[in-house]
Amino acid sequence: MKETKYYTCEYCFKEYEPKRRRVQKYCSNSCRSSAFQLRKASQKNKDKSLPSIKSSEILQVPKTEKISAAGVGNAALGVLAVDAAKSLLTSRKNKPATKGDIDLLIEKLGGRYHFVKNLQPNIYGDYPFYDLMEGKIVYLKT
Repeated sequence: MKETKYYTCEYCFKEYEPKRRRVQKYCSNSCRSSAFQLRKASQKNKDKSLPSIKSSEILQVPKTEKISAAGVGNAALGVLAVDAAKSLLTSRKNKPATKGDIDLLIEKLGGRYHFVKNLQPNIYGDYPFYDLMEGKIVYLKT
């Protein structure tokens, strides 16, 4: 006759019959993983408590960063070098348009208003023009 020894689960405190040769602490995998989660949470709460301060730490003054003229000069030279390299390596087609470029384009197109061919005149006989400054369609008498 086989004698069975019952153990008590360390998580849910129920009695169970072990399924392995060595001593089991938990009755099931769910109790084992729940106990691990509980230990992990209690460890986090322990870490959040106030840290102990050593007497040697109290006497130390935190170091402050100082701004020097050499550091500012180095940063300015670095920015200038990057901007110069960017302007040299970027082709003219890929550079952003400036207000001067837009004004030059308007002059080349022949003025502020550009005739729109695919729109019909309105009921008053005014023809549609695209206003390059405002960016919208206006109707003008010609």
